[in-house]
Parts: sequence; C-alpha cells; structure tokens
Amino acid sequence: MNRTDRLYAIVEDLRAIAPRLRTARELADRYEVSTRTIERDISALQQSGVPIYADVGRRGGYALDKRMSLPPLNFTAAESVALAVALERSLDSPFAHAGRSALRKILAAMPEPDAASARELVGRVGLIERTETGIAQGIPPLVEDAVRLRRVLEFGYSDAAGAITHRRVEPMLLLRSKNGWCVVTWCRLREAARVFRVDRMSDITLTDEPMPARTLESCDLDLPDHKLRIIAFG
Repeated sequence: MNRTDRLYAIVEDLRAIAPRLRTARELADRYEVSTRTIERDISALQQSGVPIYADVGRRGGYALDKRMSLPPLNFTAAESVALAVALERSLDSPFAHAGRSALRKILAAMPEPDAASARELVGRVGLIERTETGIAQGIPPLVEDAVRLRRVLEFGYSDAAGAITHRRVEPMLLLRSKNGWCVVTWCRLREAARVFRVDRMSDITLTDEPMPARTLESCDLDLPDHKLRIIAFG
C-alpha cells in the first residue's frame, strides 16, 4: 500500500471505530509499517485539517472527532475532480488554502472505492501554467481574516501616481476586477465607500475593533458600467 492510500485508510479506520481509540502499534501492525511511520502519517493528517486527536498514556491512542468530520459522501469521482480543477484555477482567490483543506476532508469522507477513482481520474487532468510576469497575486491572509471576522483593517495604500496614504477601513467585500483582487470598504479617511487593490496595500494590520453594521446598499458604491455579482451557494 502506498502512502496516499494508507493515509486514507487510516482515516476510514479511525472513523469506523470513533470515538474509541486505535494505538500506533495497532495501526502499524494493520498496515505493516513501523510505529514511527504511523506517527508521521498522523501528523501529516492533522496538519492537513483532519480532526484526529491523541490520548497519551499507557492506554492512549488516536481517535477521530466525528463532530468535526463528514459522514460518507455521495460525490462522484468527476465531481471531486471538478472541485480540484476549480481550486487549481483559483489559487489567488479568497480562502484558497481553506478550499484545499476542505477538498482533502471531502476525499477522506468519501467511500474508499470512490476516493480511489477520484485519485486516478485527477491524474488525467492537467493545466498549463502561465510563465509570463504580472500574474495576479493572492489575497493577503490578514485581508481575508478582516472580511471573515468583520474587523477594522489598517494599511498603507499607494495610488496610481505612487502617493501613499494611511487608511483605516471597514472591509465589506472581496471583489475580482480586471486588475486582480480588490477589497470593497467603508474608508474612514474619506468617509465614503472605496475600493482598494490588494497589490497596492502595504503594512497591513488587523485590528481588534469590530465593524459596525453596514451594508453595500447603504454605502452607495459606484461601479460605472459594471454589474456586481455576489458569489452564492447553489
């Protein structure tokens, strides 16, 4: 059994007996590897977001927290590969790292035959990477956190002429434009809605100050000749 298959098998094994524990020695004997290999496997799974906890001591072992995991899912191989392709094409999008963690959890929750089919199918899909300069950069994690936590954000901002101003804003929306990702805010310096390009932001600080209730409609956001489409589930 290769390492990838063993990692998925360990998750399913722990899921099947949860909340009971499985010791490293039991897992090592089951998959014919050393206990040190199992410990490395468990660490890799934990780092990827799988909710495995360890109970130390003579009767200790590993268990999967079912409250934080998904039951077996009815995703087809094609559906899971479609998600993987979408993530690969959107590495600069908001919460891209969270998306990859979610996909790993989905694969871990799929029945093993379906997960194996997905792993085989994804190996037959490729993307040509762009090599030219000027590729859009990702969104700074602090900007993502400000939108997610609804907290006030501070940063230095360089305008088209290179002049830098200090801004304290209430971030409301992450927005993809022709120039890359932007954040729609209520700017306290201008006392008005403003859109800032993330590639022009510097010295970003996430404050502890919660944002007041404010909606896009109340901010009178002006996007001439553009129609704003908000992302939705379904």
